[in-house]
Amino acid sequence: MLAKANRITSADDYRVIVRRGAKVAGAHTVSYVRSRESGTDARFGFIVSKKVGNAVRRNLVRRRLKAVCHDALVGGLRGVDVVVRALPGAADAEFGDLRSEVFDALARRARLSAPIASSVDATVG
Repeated sequence: MLAKANRITSADDYRVIVRRGAKVAGAHTVSYVRSRESGTDARFGFIVSKKVGNAVRRNLVRRRLKAVCHDALVGGLRGVDVVVRALPGAADAEFGDLRSEVFDALARRARLSAPIASSVDATVG
């Protein structure tokens, strides 16, 4: 679902984003957001540990998080790296809850453009 240009693939990149990015904690996720050069594509990475559940549950959570991040890309998100760590409660969370947590983290830390901010308010509110 996410193009290669929108994925974080390097362990070094994960490490830098988690250590130096702005941390925003929610009930089901912890998001780390780090600014990049203006105008560059946003990139996303996901950390879903075995504490979330078995392989089926982990993959379900990862797919849901990818769909949320795809929505952010379609809305015009650019110039950030984001790593989303799923907490154990994410396996039982609804898609809308995961979406609102990630979008809230992006809105607080990534200075989203007006179209995304308004679409988050319309779908969550």
